Amino acid sequence: MTNRILIPSSGPDDWQQFLAKPDLQWATGYSARTLAYAWEAVNGLPPEIADLTSAAFGPGELLFAIPEHKTALPGGRRESQSDVFALVRHQAGLATYTIEGKVDEPFGPTVGEWLIDASAGKRERLDFILDLLGIQQCPDIIRYQLLHRTASALMEADRFGANLAGMIVHSFSPESRWRGEFDQFAELLGVSAAEQETIRLQVPSGKSLMLGWALGDQSFRRA
Repeated sequence: MTNRILIPSSGPDDWQQFLAKPDLQWATGYSARTLAYAWEAVNGLPPEIADLTSAAFGPGELLFAIPEHKTALPGGRRESQSDVFALVRHQAGLATYTIEGKVDEPFGPTVGEWLIDASAGKRERLDFILDLLGIQQCPDIIRYQLLHRTASALMEADRFGANLAGMIVHSFSPESRWRGEFDQFAELLGVSAAEQETIRLQVPSGKSLMLGWALGDQSFRRA
């Protein structure tokens, strides 16, 4: 059972303990460390994240952020682990955000790869996610990580009684690596992501969902 007591951070290095492989993943230039330094450098949301969330739902106040936050999904015991979970109060209402940090790391397996020799639990989870997002059919080329990270934002919105949710890729890649795969995912949800940083849509539950691609400050890659 996950402990529900949250202890405030005293700095970026406190984030290391929550990683699945702390000794391997906590290195200069890697997304986990880069993201920690970017978020700890400000009292609130990083400016590039604030720009996206404000464009979607108006100015907001960060209530709290949790590194490596786990969200339970149906179909198996493995949770979806967001690099950062953020709860933000907007004029339009309360919003839950799942943040996926990237430098050069890919989004992981495609849906087709993830479904190879799939168990009943995997199929149950995928069906749940697709229903939540209002997707009728999911092409094999879509990255599974984008699906479950977005579903996590909506699941957390239910838990917190929020009417707004968002999934944001916080990229520190100067070439915006993997942006094309993000765009494919947005198009699956019925919106064009071309040359847009913020995308807003409505899901079957009636909640407003935003998707965003934020370009982070490159200086944090050297932290």
